[in-house]
Order: sequence, then structure tokens, then C-alpha cells
Amino acid sequence: MIFGGPLLVLGLLLILSALLGAQVERRARGVAAFVLSPLHPATWRSTRAIVQGFFIETVAFSVVVSIFSAGGSLLVVGVGVVVIGLGIEACRLVARIERSRASAPGARPLQPHPYSQYGSGPRGLATAVFLDVNRWRDVVYVFVALPLAILEFAVILGLWILTVSLLSAPFWFGSPSPPFTLTGLPVSPATVAVAAGLVGLLLAPVAASVSQGLMTLHRAVVAGLLCASEQRALERRVETLEESRQTVLDVEASELRGIERDLHDGAQQRLVMLAMDLSLAAERFDSDPAGAKELVEDARDQARLALAELRDLVRGIAPPILTDRGLVPALSAIAGRCSVPTVVQSSLPEGERLPDTLERAAYFVVAEALTNIAKHATARRCEIRCRRDAGSLVVEVWDDGSGGARIIPGGGLAGLAGRIEALDGSLTVTSPTGGPTLVRAKFPAAYGAVATAG
Repeated sequence: MIFGGPLLVLGLLLILSALLGAQVERRARGVAAFVLSPLHPATWRSTRAIVQGFFIETVAFSVVVSIFSAGGSLLVVGVGVVVIGLGIEACRLVARIERSRASAPGARPLQPHPYSQYGSGPRGLATAVFLDVNRWRDVVYVFVALPLAILEFAVILGLWILTVSLLSAPFWFGSPSPPFTLTGLPVSPATVAVAAGLVGLLLAPVAASVSQGLMTLHRAVVAGLLCASEQRALERRVETLEESRQTVLDVEASELRGIERDLHDGAQQRLVMLAMDLSLAAERFDSDPAGAKELVEDARDQARLALAELRDLVRGIAPPILTDRGLVPALSAIAGRCSVPTVVQSSLPEGERLPDTLERAAYFVVAEALTNIAKHATARRCEIRCRRDAGSLVVEVWDDGSGGARIIPGGGLAGLAGRIEALDGSLTVTSPTGGPTLVRAKFPAAYGAVATAG
């Protein structure tokens, strides 16, 4: 019964937490939350995370120290630098595990701090690994976390062993036995067992609160060493929005100038000629009916051409099919007009409609990519892909052309990138020399609200 009693009490606590935890989490507030904290799911998630942390940090510390020791020993032959680099990357893996563990008690996920991207060649790789401040913060964390994990584990283990032992006292202290004297007074074992159980009941909320509190402090340490500063992330967000806003304004101004130029050089000139032809026809209507008829026919041709140019101009702003039927039909239409054989692959539900801003941005990404393919890629095949990725909308344009596409300042893709960033999205271009080329636009889930047509 010495071990059976504590195990039985611990099992009962876990069963009650599983059965009543959701109600406790929703309804308990203030003093009630403290009293019922042993049944709160966060208590056992925190306890589990602390126990896991002890073993994770012990293994991580041993492995990293071994790698660094081996790297230091091999420095004389040059291989040690590579080994130490592997140790730094191992610390980065530990940091990823720790961010996940710190989010286990139900808090919002922690965002990793930004790492330097691997450069090309040995020098670029070494610069990214050895001169990245955030990678060294991961290394510091591995050495700081072990004593912290040992302390957390010892406190939690001691508290819960004491609490469960006192709560189970009636099972192992209440066996029939003669009374004993305490400070000269007779005391029965049953009285001691009841008193121990009451102390255990008082201690249980303390142990539960300490478990949650220690995990909250540990999360703060992880956030401070392994995560991006919220203030700095907000500053970067503001800077990105300012840059993308200016880019969008520049693109819109350029588009307006293009529309003005197209109207002036195209439809406007044809309408002027139309008016002149109609005026001449009116003057000749009585004296030269045949000449007037010819002028009217010319005017009709000018009107037809003006309408065609206006239609093309409006299509460049927003095609009617995009407004009427949605993104996928509009992409199918533009794919049919492309000079390169193009297919559309979409996993979006049929008839699904997205916000107008999102559909417009996605359409122009594809239109610009197809224009570049037709002009420069010498491609034989092209694919347009639409899908959901964790709630976000992803639109890709792939071709088997010669590659070499880049986002350059002032280019069409740069303008599209600014427009997409204004929607919290991102545009990436993967186009090695010789191809293939993949233009990928990703729009966040916040812009993924949908309505189904019909």
C-alpha cells in the first residue's frame, strides 16, 4: 500500500482532470480557479512539459557539449570548424523543440527569431552559421536551460510527491495499529491520516499553481532568448507596410499614367476621327450621298476599333469574368489566350469566391507571369496552380522555359510583390538559369474568407 496509495490518488486526479477539466477551464475564476487548479488541464500540461524539459535538456546539453568538445579537439586539423558548426545547428534544433514545448500549456505559439539565410559557397555558409547572433543565442540557451530544467524538475517533483503522499495517507497510515504518544498525549493513526489528508488538500492547489507559474516563467525565458522581440517584430511590420504602401502608390500612379496614355493615343484619337468623319458626312449628305455613305462606314469602323481598345483597356484593369465568375474561371480564360500551352490546376471548391482585393491581386500575378513567359521564357508548357495551404491561398505559375527571372526594382514583378505585401502576403520567384521557373504568391488566411457562388 505504500506505493499503491499514491498511485491511486494520482490516477484519480488525472481522471477527474480529464472529466472536469474543460468545465474548470471555462468557468473557474479567482479563488475558485486556485482551489480547482489541480483539475485544470493547464496544470498537467505544464507538469508534463517540465518533466519533458528535464530529459530534453539533459540529452541536448550532453550532445551539444560532446559536439563542441570534439570540434575543439579537431580544430588543429581544420575539421573542428565543421563540427562546431554542426553543434550550432544542433542548438537551433533544440531551440525549435523548446519553442514548441513552451507553447504546450495552451498559450499562443511562439515565433522564432529570424536566422541568417545560408549563403552560397563555403564562405556564405560559414558567415550564416558563425556570425548569426540568433544562432549564438540558441547556444547560450542550451547551457542556461539545463540548470533551469533541473531546478524546475526538482521543485515540481518534490511538491507533487509530497502532495500525493499526504493525500494518500489514509491508504498507508490508517492500518490498524495501537495509538502512540505525541508530546505526552495519545494520538491514533487515523487522526494522523486525516490530518495528513487535509494538509495534502491544502497543498494540492499550491503545487498546481507552482507548476503553471514555473512553466510561465520558463516560457518567458524561451521568449527572451529564442524568439523575436514583439516590439521589434511590430517595428519591422510597420516598416514593411510603409514600404509596400509606397510601392502600391507608385504602381497605381504608373498604371494611371499608362491608362491616360492609352486613352490619349488610342481610343481618344479614334473618337476624334469618328467625330470628324460624321461631320464631313453630314455636310455631304445632300450633295454627295455616296461619299457621305463612305464616311459613315469609316466612322463605324473607327467606333468599332475604339470600342475594342476600350474593352482591352478595361480588361487590363479588371476583366469582367473575374468580377462575375471568380478567380479560377478568370485564370482559365487568361490561360486560353496565352501563346504557350497552359493548364490550370485548382483544388479550390467549385464556385468559391474570395474577397475582391485578393482575387484581383492573384489574377494580376498570373497575368504578369504569363506575359513574361510569352515574351522571354521560350517555354513549351506552363501550369497555373491554385490551392489552400493551412488556410492561406497559394497561387503558382510554373513554366519549363529558360529561367533567369528576377524581381528587380521598377519591374512588373516588383510592383506585384508590393501589392501582395500590402495584403500581408509574399511573392517568391525561383528561376535558376536554364529553368524551370516558379512564381509563387501566398496570401494569408486572414484574407481567405470565402463565399460560395450560387
